[in-house]
Amino acid sequence: MPQPPTRREFLHASAASAIVLSRTFRNVMAAQTRPNIVFLFSDDHSLQTIGAYKTRLQTFINEHDLTPNLNRLAASGGVFERSYCCNSLCGPSRAAILTGLHSHANGFVGNGDRFDGSQWTMPKTLQAAGYQTAMIGKWHLVSEPTGFDHWDILPGQGSYYNPDFLTPEGRDHREGYATDLIGDAALTWLRGRDTTKPFLLMCQHKAPHRAWMPPERYVSLLEGVTVPEPDTLFDDYVGRATPASEQEMEIGEHMRMAYDLKVRPPLVDSDTLPGEFGRMTEAQKIAWDAAYVPRNTQFEQAALTGRDLTRWKYQAYMKEYLRCVKALDDNIGRVLDELTAQGLDDNTVVIYSSDQGFYNGEHGWFDKRWMYEESLSMPLIVRWPGEVAPGSRFQPMVQNIDYAPTLVEIAGGRASALVHGRSLVPVLKGHTPDDWRTSIYYHYYEFPADHRVQAHVGVRTDQHKLIYYYPVDEWELFDMAKDPQELHSVYADPAYAAVVADMKVELDRLRAQYRERPYPPASA
Repeated sequence: MPQPPTRREFLHASAASAIVLSRTFRNVMAAQTRPNIVFLFSDDHSLQTIGAYKTRLQTFINEHDLTPNLNRLAASGGVFERSYCCNSLCGPSRAAILTGLHSHANGFVGNGDRFDGSQWTMPKTLQAAGYQTAMIGKWHLVSEPTGFDHWDILPGQGSYYNPDFLTPEGRDHREGYATDLIGDAALTWLRGRDTTKPFLLMCQHKAPHRAWMPPERYVSLLEGVTVPEPDTLFDDYVGRATPASEQEMEIGEHMRMAYDLKVRPPLVDSDTLPGEFGRMTEAQKIAWDAAYVPRNTQFEQAALTGRDLTRWKYQAYMKEYLRCVKALDDNIGRVLDELTAQGLDDNTVVIYSSDQGFYNGEHGWFDKRWMYEESLSMPLIVRWPGEVAPGSRFQPMVQNIDYAPTLVEIAGGRASALVHGRSLVPVLKGHTPDDWRTSIYYHYYEFPADHRVQAHVGVRTDQHKLIYYYPVDEWELFDMAKDPQELHSVYADPAYAAVVADMKVELDRLRAQYRERPYPPASA
């Protein structure tokens, strides 16, 4: 198999690639009307909290009507049931989506990095081919966006309440709730765009990222309701490598009472208001106090300890998270309705995804980062009228490195052969190629950092998952058919010796294919 190019070779080839693709687009343009593309994106949205996915929370999510708009998008399109990220972290996932490259090749391996906007990206290719392009919402790549005719982004993580936005003209402060304001900006752009051109709109939300701050209209949503607990809420991490027990992301131990769970004094008339609370207007503070002061009083009177306290924290966390999800879904619906109002439904591809999965109490955790299934998996829903059969459930293994070549092909072109990903267009049309991948590669780099998740690499196949924590030289192997919750590593089980050997060969093959960096020396 030919070796893919180095990142330097990739960058040098970018300009020539864009010219070739632009010519391809112009040829196609004469023969057909190119579809518009709306890419709707969120941050830390788990499969468990989308009603279209068959997960432990599906019944609860749908009973409480938390994701009706995502459900209708899925019903009119297709759902990918084995969709994975290549590095479960906000910035790296976004960089992979733009470039079609794994983290080591696009240069953005951790949230402290700065995205190199000079390299080949999907938006620049569409822009060069005549698409009107817009980026609205959470960017989180430090450098300014490139390849967009219009951009209106949150600085860094952004704020939920009364956020600032960055534009080419400078910083703009806006009063309101970030999810709604991003929705407003998307609708404004759709209504004012150049209607003579096809368009790419990337509308990227902050929600439901930590710290979970719902809008005023939902501060009491689900109050008095019990969210189902996962079976592994009190996981003891026995049977796995040592990193599983050395993290700092347990609901019971590591959530902050004020920051995460809103156990704090009344906001009105407070002298010192940290973070998001300090951005609120008086009316917003009053609405919050009306919801949280009575709850906090009951909590203090209960004087909970041990597992009862963890259970209370889980309920408080999940309700905050789901309130943010509900507001997110509202704004997904607003964009879908606007497309209908403009008569764009039949010629617009709508894609929904999130930068990675998230823990909603599984293994006792919140956050992401791991190659374990809840954070490795990422939602992917695609509506493409006339091409994707409504109600489709796609089974091939896909990754976020596939998004860039997919969007380029949807727009009528062909992505550079230099990208790591592969176009999903054949899969979307119901014809999965015979040579489609049978394994995926994963690499998380950011240690030590928030939550102290050890750096690791891994490979997942249909039935097995091999993970290597190379700084501490420890391995895990999971039989996903027999142990879908990943509670018992069988790496040392003699019955799996042949599987271990085969998986290590596959891991080495993928690392060589992607020209991954060598492992650093293991710590003593």
